[in-house]
Amino acid sequence: MGVSTFRATFRAINSSRSGMTQAEIATKLGVSRGRVGQLASAGPPPERAFFGTGQVTVSLGGKYEAGKGPDQNPSEVVTREDLDNFEHLRKLLGGMKLEAEYEVIPTTGIVNLNRDNHVVVCGPRLSPIVAQVLEGDDNLRFEKDRAWHLLDRKAGKEYRSPLDEDGSPGDFGYLGRLPRLDGRGTFLYIAGVHAIGANGVVHYLENNLAELYREVRTKRFSTLISCRYDPDTLTVLESRRVTPLYRHEG
Repeated sequence: MGVSTFRATFRAINSSRSGMTQAEIATKLGVSRGRVGQLASAGPPPERAFFGTGQVTVSLGGKYEAGKGPDQNPSEVVTREDLDNFEHLRKLLGGMKLEAEYEVIPTTGIVNLNRDNHVVVCGPRLSPIVAQVLEGDDNLRFEKDRAWHLLDRKAGKEYRSPLDEDGSPGDFGYLGRLPRLDGRGTFLYIAGVHAIGANGVVHYLENNLAELYREVRTKRFSTLISCRYDPDTLTVLESRRVTPLYRHEG
């Protein structure tokens, strides 16, 4: 069995939690039921370390419901896109035998970054703490003039969302491993120019995690991802890396 088939089998095994039997998985992938059973009891793939060693917390940016403030609606909500992000991340992590939970970052933007096994999905405009950490990236950053966009400072190139330029269904997102404020570790960071851009980053992780892990392991880095999606379903159709993997640790 090739590496790609192994990973596909591992993801399919995780689907058994949603009702898929090992016999159905074996038929779908063209392997024996016994082989599926062997893989089900095998250890997780090495790229699991990209996310951590225990239960993963995914922090999603919260905002007030459209047209309402704290007086009319004191509870924060998250976008449909971010909930989809969590569900995709949960399945990806489950395939590596990691559990996940999510929390909503309050509209103050205050989030505890000093935790292990932590993924933050929140644009810098929603969290001043995240924005402050992002300023430490000498290569990539979010900027705003007539619209929010991403900038590759090293290459001198702007990445403006197709949504803002001509209304076409595409976006850009930022992916990085950034330093915690306490200096005792890192957290994974995902954000798009628009919410759908973060979905593109998650799609990229779903399809390229093993290769990415071989490149950066658990060291600090950042890169930009482009995506194209179905405007009716908001399903990401393709994603790709558009900048180098900028390493932050020499």
